[in-house]
Amino acid sequence: MSDLGTVLNNSVIIHPPGFYIIGFETFPYIRVYIIFLAFVYVVTLLFNILLIYIIARDHCLHTPKFLAVVNLAVIDVILNTSIIPSMIKTFVFKDNFVPFNLCLLQMYVYYAVTSLESYTLAILAYDRMIAICFPLRQNLFNTLPIMSCIVGVTWVYSLGKIAYSTAIMTRLSFCNSVRVFSYFCDYAPVFRLACNDYTLQWSVASTSSMVNLMVPFTFIVLSYVSILVTVFRMKSVSSRMKALVTCIEHLVLVAVFYIPIFSIFLVGLYVRSIDPDQRVLSLSLASCIPPCVNPIVYSLKTKDIKTRAVALVHRMKTSP
Repeated sequence: MSDLGTVLNNSVIIHPPGFYIIGFETFPYIRVYIIFLAFVYVVTLLFNILLIYIIARDHCLHTPKFLAVVNLAVIDVILNTSIIPSMIKTFVFKDNFVPFNLCLLQMYVYYAVTSLESYTLAILAYDRMIAICFPLRQNLFNTLPIMSCIVGVTWVYSLGKIAYSTAIMTRLSFCNSVRVFSYFCDYAPVFRLACNDYTLQWSVASTSSMVNLMVPFTFIVLSYVSILVTVFRMKSVSSRMKALVTCIEHLVLVAVFYIPIFSIFLVGLYVRSIDPDQRVLSLSLASCIPPCVNPIVYSLKTKDIKTRAVALVHRMKTSP
C-alpha cells in the first residue's frame, strides 16, 4: 500500500490512500437489507421533495413552522444521500474502498446534517411552544425573519463545529489497519485505527455528541413541560385537546429520531457482549429511517400538507 506522508510538528503523518468499509461482510441477509435501503432512499427522496415543492409553491404555507419543516426535509435528503448510495454501491459493485479525502467528506456531511436534524427538532419544539404558550405574541417571537435567523445560526454552528472535528482527523497517522468496521466512514471507528495519540479526536467526538444531542433534547423536554403547564391551565377540554393534537406530528419525529439513538447508547453501555453486526445494523437503521418517516408523518398528520398534496395529485391526473 502506497502511503501519502505529510509533516506535522516535525513528525511524519501517514495518510493512506483510503479505507475499506467492512461493516456488513458477515451479515447473513445483506441482499434483503440493501433492497430495503434502496426502497427507503427512494421514499426519502420522493416524499421530502414533494413536501418541499408543496410548501414552496403555496404562499399560505410560507410561515415560520413550515420554514422549519422545509429545513428538516432538506436535511433529510442530504442525510440519506450521504450514506445510502455508498452502501448500495459497496454491495452491488463489491467495492468497499473509500478514498481518504472522500472518507473525510462523507464523515463531515453525515455528522453535520445529523447535528442539524437534532437542532431542527428543537426549532420545531420552539414553534409549538410559542404557538401554544404565547399565542398573542407569535408575531413578536416567531416571525419568518426570526425563524430564518435561528435556522441560519444552526447551520453555521453545525457546519463550523463539524468542520473542526473533521479537520483534526488529518493529524492522525494510519500505519496499520485501514479496515473500518461500520456502514460508512464513521468518526470513531476511523480514529481508533490511528497509530498515534487520538485523545483530542476522542474528546471532540464525545463533547460534540453530548452537546448536539442533549442540548436540543433538553430544550424539547423543557418546551413540552411549558406546553403541558399551559394546556392544563385551559378551562375548556376541547381547547386542551386541540392544542395537544397540534403537537402529535412533532412528538412522533422526536421519538423516531431520539429513541433509537438513546437505546443503542444504553445497550452499548450496559450490554458489553452485543453482536458487532447487530450494532452496525441498528445504527444504520437509526440513521436511515427518520429521514424516510419524517415527511410521511407531516403529510399524513398535517391537514394543510395533506390537502395540498391531494389537490396536486388530482391536478396531475386531470391535466392533459
